[in-house]
Amino acid sequence: MADSDRSAASPPVSSSSATDTPSPSPPMLCAACAGATASWSSPPQWSDSSPPPAYRPIRAPAINAPTATASIVLAPVPQPLPVPPAEPPYRFEIPSKRISSPDDIRRFHSSEAGRHFVGFVAALSRSVRGRKLSDPVPSPLPTPLSGLLSLLHTLARWIDEIPPLPHASRYGNPAYRSWHARLTDEGHGLVVALFPRSDELHPAADELLPYLLDSFGNAYRIDYGTGHETNFAAFLYCLARLGLIKEDDYPALVLRVFATYLDLMRRLQITYSLEPAGSHGVWGLDDYHFLPFIFGSAQLIDHKYMKPKSIHNQDILDNFSNDYMYLGCVAFVKKVKKGVFAEHSPMLDDISGVPNWSKVNSGMLKMYKAEVLEKVPIMQHFLFGWLIKWE
Repeated sequence: MADSDRSAASPPVSSSSATDTPSPSPPMLCAACAGATASWSSPPQWSDSSPPPAYRPIRAPAINAPTATASIVLAPVPQPLPVPPAEPPYRFEIPSKRISSPDDIRRFHSSEAGRHFVGFVAALSRSVRGRKLSDPVPSPLPTPLSGLLSLLHTLARWIDEIPPLPHASRYGNPAYRSWHARLTDEGHGLVVALFPRSDELHPAADELLPYLLDSFGNAYRIDYGTGHETNFAAFLYCLARLGLIKEDDYPALVLRVFATYLDLMRRLQITYSLEPAGSHGVWGLDDYHFLPFIFGSAQLIDHKYMKPKSIHNQDILDNFSNDYMYLGCVAFVKKVKKGVFAEHSPMLDDISGVPNWSKVNSGMLKMYKAEVLEKVPIMQHFLFGWLIKWE
C-alpha cells in the first residue's frame, strides 16, 4: 500500500497590478494545537529609510503543506472504544479494496468498523499514558503477545540473512524484494502460529495474512509509509476482534509489540533504503510513521519535567529517547535529516510550542484521522473482509 502526496492547488493569480500593496496572508494554523505558525507573505518594499534586515527567513510553504488545518482543529478528538468481539459462526474471507472516492471515505468513517478502528487506536494511546517503554508489563506475556514478538524477531533475523545488494541509487535496494518474498512464502505459517492449537480460528489466517504482508512496505515500489503502518494497526485490531488481544493487554501491546515493530521498520528502512511512500516533505511529521507520535505523546502526558519544547534539548533526547517513543522519533529524525530542525521538520518544531502533552496527543489523534484515515490516496489500498467489514 502506498501513501500519496496531497496535491496542493497553485495559488490564484491576482488580477491587481504589480504595484498594488500585497494583502497579508492568513495565518497558518498548527494542526495539533490551533496556534498560529510562521506564515509566508510577499516581501516588503525595502527602501533607504527601511533597509532589509540582516537575516531573512528561508522557510516557505512546500507544495504539500497541510491544507485543512482549520477543520482538523475544530474536529472532535477521537475517543477510545471497545473492540466488538467477532461472534461465531465465523465467515472469514480474503479481504479486498473498497475505497475509491471521498464518499467511500465518509461511508467508512460512519460505519461501525470505521468508528471502532479509530476508537481502537485511541484506546491504545490512552493505555500508555504516563508509561515508559521500560515500565514492567505482565510476565510472562500473554501467549498472543509473545507470539507477535516472536514473529517480529523472526522478520528481524531475516534482515541479517538477506543482506543489501550493491546498489547505486539513493532508494530501493532490490534485496528488500527477496526479504518480502520470504515473508509472502512463510507469512501464512507465521499467522497460524499466533492461534491456539486445534482452534477454530485457524481459517482466519487467510483473512489476516494480507494485512500482515502490507504492514512492512511494498515489494514492487520498495517503499513504506503511514498506510503500511495503518495495516499493522488493522492486523492488531483483527486479532483483538478474535479475542486474542484483550483490553488489559493494550499497554504491553504498545510498549513491547508496537515498539518492536517500530525498531524493525527502522532497520528495514535503513538496510534496504526504503523510499518514503507519499512523503509530505517538510510538512510531514515523519517520512514513514505517524502512530508512534500518538503513543509517544500519550506516554509524556503529565510528565513533571519534560514539556513539548524539551525536544530541542539534546541531553533529554540522548537520555530519554529509549523510554519515550515521541522523543525517539525526534531523535531518529535528527539522525537521518541534516540541517536546521525548524527547516527540515517545521511541523514538529511548531508542535513543540504547544503548552502540554495532552494537547499534543489530542491533536495527533485528530491529525491521524484527517491526514491518514480520511485520505483517498492512502485508504484506497485499505482492505475489508469479515473482521473489518465494508458496510
